[in-house]
Amino acid sequence: MTVHTSALADHACLIVHGPDRPGIVAAVTALIARNGGNITTLDQYSSNADGGEYFQRVVFHRPDLAAAMPVIEEDLTATVTPLGLEWTLTDQSIPKRMAILASTSDHCLLELLWRHRRGELPVTIPMVISNHTNTAEDVRSFGIPFFHVPSQGPDKSEAEAKILDLLRGNVDFVVLARYMQIISEDFLDAVGVPVINIHHSFLPAFIGAAPYRKAKERGVKLIGATSHYVTKDLDEGPIIEQDVARVDHSMSAADLQARGAYVERAVLSRAVQWHAQDRIIRDGNQTIVFS
Repeated sequence: MTVHTSALADHACLIVHGPDRPGIVAAVTALIARNGGNITTLDQYSSNADGGEYFQRVVFHRPDLAAAMPVIEEDLTATVTPLGLEWTLTDQSIPKRMAILASTSDHCLLELLWRHRRGELPVTIPMVISNHTNTAEDVRSFGIPFFHVPSQGPDKSEAEAKILDLLRGNVDFVVLARYMQIISEDFLDAVGVPVINIHHSFLPAFIGAAPYRKAKERGVKLIGATSHYVTKDLDEGPIIEQDVARVDHSMSAADLQARGAYVERAVLSRAVQWHAQDRIIRDGNQTIVFS
């Protein structure tokens, strides 16, 4: 779904989640109505109507939204919070600021830049940071600032400190577009915004170097990709999106890698779009995605 931010003027997105109980939908919809809002989209999910968890995403239109936001937030605190629910309210006309970290592989990076230029991703991109320089000219051709931060050897602390200096206060989330460096727990704590990653779905079956060569040797029939939020546990964060492609015995390891890159681009783009549109609710190590 392509939604340009200009079409979302005076539209807000309300995310509500917490213990399920009768009356949540009535309370939320009545709150929006009495604040002059008109609901355009409402998605909801309950893990169990009898004592489960409830998740809701509501998009509504309200003229002069920016002026009304403080009043609506006060009403949410008074009405929704006492129900034991957590909530977030965002102005959908304000695009999220997305930084991209990349290495030598450019397929995911260029896909995001291309989709952004076409207006398919409701984000701004204040910067691309890479530990290599081979993509610098491509990035700058999109009018995006490029920063080279080398990262060599086992100690990544100096490189991470430089990256944090660039990111701090300038971004709402970070995307690892095949950034081939392990992110430390200290970095995740310090960056303070969600970080989204993409990897081939061979993990952990084909962990380590040359996964497509290993997959070819094993004779796999499906390859795929997974996008997830980054946590301190390597490649074990909440999964946002996955997809697969069929392969066969006639394909070389290079063929597998090329088809895998296609899947990676699509999966990461969907994950970024859904995050930017506030379609994802994190629930422990899982996600609820209203795609």
